[in-house]
Amino acid sequence: MAYIEPSEFVTKMVDAGEQKVYMSTKDTVIRAFMAGAILGLAAVFAITVATQTGSPLLGAVLFPVGFIMLYLMKFDLLTGVFTLVPLALLDKRPGVTPAQVLRNWGLVFIGNFAGALTTAFFMSFILTYGYATDGGALAAKVSSIGESRTLGYQSHGAGGWFTIFIRGMLCNWMVSMGVVGAMISTSAGAKMAAMWMPVMLFFYMGFEHSIVNMFLFPFSMIMGGEFTVSDYLIWNEIPTVLGNLAGGLLLVGLPLYLTHVRTSASRKLA
Repeated sequence: MAYIEPSEFVTKMVDAGEQKVYMSTKDTVIRAFMAGAILGLAAVFAITVATQTGSPLLGAVLFPVGFIMLYLMKFDLLTGVFTLVPLALLDKRPGVTPAQVLRNWGLVFIGNFAGALTTAFFMSFILTYGYATDGGALAAKVSSIGESRTLGYQSHGAGGWFTIFIRGMLCNWMVSMGVVGAMISTSAGAKMAAMWMPVMLFFYMGFEHSIVNMFLFPFSMIMGGEFTVSDYLIWNEIPTVLGNLAGGLLLVGLPLYLTHVRTSASRKLA
């Protein structure tokens, strides 16, 4: 399995964050676009499986194939750069500034959204033969998901908003564990296994992933979901993005960095 100790792979996390800061605008946006497009396709694949088989668990088991594909191609998700890029700033890597971090996040957000939206239009077009027919059971399913995960939260007011935020935190706790888990080995098979477990968990538990939602909610609106763009932004995407940021950085990036890079002196018994 060629296991790598945390003290080694956490340094690789910081290196990866630094590399992403210095990546060109073109490369950053293209990689983010492809990541958003692939993850959107994986989401509709998992929902299709769950709808046709009646087994949400089977959909969750199969969803990680999209995450694995985009990771192995070195495409970038906003959830991943939320975790990795700030570490380069915290480690005081040369030239890494808060403005550079925000630039990376902004470009990845744009690329992810464009890719996810493209897949949403592709899938809606083929399901309806160019918007000429009804989308069938899948369209009804995604419409209900979109409504329940916007208007459903809205009905609970502030409690609903913070529920999305915490679900976003829990989501990127698991997704970032997948990103980091892929660094514990030089074997492709071991990387896949390490990514599969936490990503499957987040999907089955219904946690909120900002890039999946960039696909799911536009797709749901196209398929007839009765909610507005502002409903989507206020009652899902914004709190999800903020929760993803908090979860990835506070629950994965910082704990690993502070205990494996900036370690404290060992206690010695008298």
